[in-house]
Amino acid sequence: MGAEQMADGADQGADTAGRGPADGGRGGATKQPPPPPRPLDAIDQDILRILQTDGRASIRSVAERVHVSRANAYARINRLIDDGVIRGFSARIDHERAGQGASAYITLKIVQNSWRTVREQLEELPGATHIALVSGDFDVLLLVHAPDNRSLRELVLTRLQSIPEVLSTRTLLVFEETDLGPGTAAGPRL
Repeated sequence: MGAEQMADGADQGADTAGRGPADGGRGGATKQPPPPPRPLDAIDQDILRILQTDGRASIRSVAERVHVSRANAYARINRLIDDGVIRGFSARIDHERAGQGASAYITLKIVQNSWRTVREQLEELPGATHIALVSGDFDVLLLVHAPDNRSLRELVLTRLQSIPEVLSTRTLLVFEETDLGPGTAAGPRL
């Protein structure tokens, strides 16, 4: 949703910046490169911290907290959205309370130069919440949430290991998680 709808306290649906379909308003298959990054000043950084902590904050409250006019806050948030700094608004989920009590980080070794193909297939996996191409002893780090260990095992043994470009996997069960988002001990405080 755009900043205008945030100011009105409107629903913050999954649509990014009110730009239409789930492609973030890029108009389907036509992808344009993002604009070159602009430097962010202290006010932009403060706005980002506020929205990371509370993506439903109204324009009015953001403006008051960073000591700028409502119009200035509105323009800055829209610029951050247009520049691709803000990619969307979402809710932080307690996966266990949402029926996804089994979580795991899964490392994958993949065929060289197959990242794009593998990534597309990993994005389709149920419960996949984070995918990263990394360096080191493995190539990909995947975070998944599943209803239970049986579902998790099925995901790894049937879905992941059937991807031809996946050479091997290692599953690391998550016993406990702590979200270190803004406002926690490890993140900056407002």
